[in-house]
Amino acid sequence: MRRYGGPVLLCLVGAAALRITLFSDLYLRYVQHALRPYLIVSGTALILLGVTTAVLRSRAGDGEHDGEHDDSDSDEDGHGHHGHHGAAGPRIAWLLTLPALALLLFPPPALGSYSAGREAAQRAAQGVGAFPALPAGNPVELTLAEFSSRAIYDSGRSLSGRTVRMTGFATHGSGGTWYLTRLMVTCCAADATTSKVEIRGEDAPPTDTWVTVTGTWHPKGRLGSDAAWPPVLDGGSAKTVKQPSDPYETP
Repeated sequence: MRRYGGPVLLCLVGAAALRITLFSDLYLRYVQHALRPYLIVSGTALILLGVTTAVLRSRAGDGEHDGEHDDSDSDEDGHGHHGHHGAAGPRIAWLLTLPALALLLFPPPALGSYSAGREAAQRAAQGVGAFPALPAGNPVELTLAEFSSRAIYDSGRSLSGRTVRMTGFATHGSGGTWYLTRLMVTCCAADATTSKVEIRGEDAPPTDTWVTVTGTWHPKGRLGSDAAWPPVLDGGSAKTVKQPSDPYETP
């Protein structure tokens, strides 16, 4: 079975990729939805490569058995031991099946409060200026990144007098402060950055609880300054919701 370590590993990784893309939305925990076709192609290619490699190695093994008598004669002369070299390589390949099995059977969850708390505050490098008008009607559905940008940089104060609704997970600060938080990915979870909005007037839910909050902007600090971050929302209602299938925001 040693010769099949590599092919089995390829098939496991390919199966894991197909499991999270073809048969579920789990891939959205790690990458943007636009990358789904590439994951499907990659998973299929890995399985095909693994099966092909296994078949070729099986045929090569059959050929070796056909010449077994000649090999044994060579062993008697002390010259038939070359086939044992490199046996450690396939053994190591079997160890790599453990993370592949873990990905296949127990996909890691999406990034949450721990990742958000570990990241230093990062904001878009943009100057203060006018933003396009918000759509008519209340409440206005906004992402946390959209709300934060307008709250911190919009000289036209487009959030004034408007009711907004946003969804994210709860993170906690000092002194009972809590934030509605969301991670933004440009490509995949590895480049995630944090958007968060301080919520006032609503009881803090447990950490990592997904919540939809409706409220109004509470101006704070001078536009474009550190004092304006994180922005504040005076909550009107907060409703616990299920984690969305796509837990990240995108630019």
